[in-house]
Order: sequence, then structure tokens, then C-alpha cells
Amino acid sequence: MRLLLVEDDESLGAGIRDALARSRYLVEWVRDGALGLEALRGGGFDLAVLDLGLPRMDGMEVLRQARESGVRTPVLVLSARDTTLQRIGGLDAGADDYMVKPFDVDELLARLRVIERRHRGSVDNRVGHGELEIDTAGMSVCLRGQPVALQRREFLLLRKLLDNTGQVMSRQQLEESIYGWDGDVESNALEVHVHNLRRKLYPGLIRTVRGVGYVIDPPTGERP
Repeated sequence: MRLLLVEDDESLGAGIRDALARSRYLVEWVRDGALGLEALRGGGFDLAVLDLGLPRMDGMEVLRQARESGVRTPVLVLSARDTTLQRIGGLDAGADDYMVKPFDVDELLARLRVIERRHRGSVDNRVGHGELEIDTAGMSVCLRGQPVALQRREFLLLRKLLDNTGQVMSRQQLEESIYGWDGDVESNALEVHVHNLRRKLYPGLIRTVRGVGYVIDPPTGERP
């Protein structure tokens, strides 16, 4: 999952980023509201964590303008503004959840999982595809009940494709989902990850659409 973190506090932001990275989120961190709005409008994020007391543009205004622009990325607000009216204001402005600082990191991760489940219409943390299942909370993958060890970027790629089953994902979309804004991406890196997933899982899982990208087709009910 590619996540946008908008937080100007260096120490807090670094702690959140590291905790999210350990949970296999790909985190892009910006430190002011104007950059946060620009990033949200640019798209490509599965989730966003947004502070409100930001330089250049207040987080509440970022949220309002993003929603007015048609941005549908789920947003969890983190703020020291803790009155009931302030929390209601954040939710009414378009936040999917609102947490008050200081907060527990484990609770933050749990709330993000709830938002993920809500937006994919699921009741638990499992994403299934035939005899393949991934647990987004435990960050584990099983095929026919047997665990399969994946590297971090392999997991991110599989998750992105499964979350968009039946939809062809372009090379750019997939590279952004596993590398983010890192410009040092080798030309064949995506192909290597796809090859590894086919080898570790099964060859027909990921279909190449020449000149476009890759797709995981909906399961047919047949054994792969």
C-alpha cells in the first residue's frame, strides 16, 4: 500500500514513517500542507495520514480542497485539536477517521487497516484469490494453505495487483506502488519482481498485457 504522510514534526514524522514501513507500507512523506495537497491531487496513493497544524496550508484546508477536487484517497487525520467540534469538523470535511495526538502507533495501524477494509468492502484483513490468500495485518501469504515467503517489494506488488483484480495496471502505476518517488529504479526491476512472484506462486497468476502492463484476472474456480 502506498501511503502519503503529511506531517511537519520531524521527530514524529520519522517515527510514523518507520512504523508504517515496518508494516510494509510504502511511505511518501511531505512536510507542509501545500505539498500535501499537490501530492493528493497527483493521485497514486492508497491512503493518507494528514496532520492539521501544517505550514503554508492548514490540514483542514488541504482536506477540503482535495475533496472538492474529486480526490477519493482515504484520509486519516492526526491532530492535537481534540475538542468534539474539531473532530466533527474534520470528519465532515472528508476525513475517514480522526485520531488525537498523542496516540498509540499500534492503534494507528489498526485504524488504517479498518479504513482499508472499508474501502475494499471487506470484513477482515484477508485478501483472497482462489487458493491464494494474503493477510494484510500479518503481512503473510499462503498458497493452498502453505506459507510463501515474499520480499517486501514482492508483497507490495502482489497486494497492488490483487487490490485491482481484473484491472490492467500500467508499469508506471506498479513502479510507483513499490518504489514511490525513488528515482533509482533499474529498468528491469519490475519484470524481476513479476518473475519472482510467478515462480514462488504459480506462472499463470499474473498476466502480461503487452505494451500496457500487468493484471491478475478474477479467479475462474479452477485449480492453477
